[in-house]
Amino acid sequence: MYTRSRQEKQLMRHLRKLEIPHYAPQIANRRRSPAGRIRITYQPLFSNYVFMCGGEEARYKAVCTGCVQQAAKIDDTHQFVSDLRQIHTLIAMDVPLTIEDRIQPGQQVRVKSGVFAGYEGTVLQRTQETRLLVAVRFMERGVSVKLDDCQLEVLTREVEKNR
Repeated sequence: MYTRSRQEKQLMRHLRKLEIPHYAPQIANRRRSPAGRIRITYQPLFSNYVFMCGGEEARYKAVCTGCVQQAAKIDDTHQFVSDLRQIHTLIAMDVPLTIEDRIQPGQQVRVKSGVFAGYEGTVLQRTQETRLLVAVRFMERGVSVKLDDCQLEVLTREVEKNR
């Protein structure tokens, strides 16, 4: 579901009441108040998106909440669920994540060592650091985490070897 502006949490409340399975990853945003206290708020990882599982009746109920701007069907559900599982695991690890609005073209890689071993994604280069982008391809969005080049192995070579 693509929600109206800043309606993700409201839609999730409605879906919870309707007992419709849904998921919208959120990350903690820690800020210091003017008085010096640390405030933690949770912001949607993918603004304006809430993912739900259901048929036409569930879609109709979600649209009737008034929070939905557009409902989109996902064709490759296996790939989509796999992408969301990787995002969910990264959030659970409580590592610093950076929200990436657009998938940048780059090499497809797999992490071969460290805490993220087995993760696949696209490499982003940013001012003297390498970041692995774990993407949700359907939305062309994702999150990135900083890694060293020595932890990565390029996947495109594997494809060329199999030809």
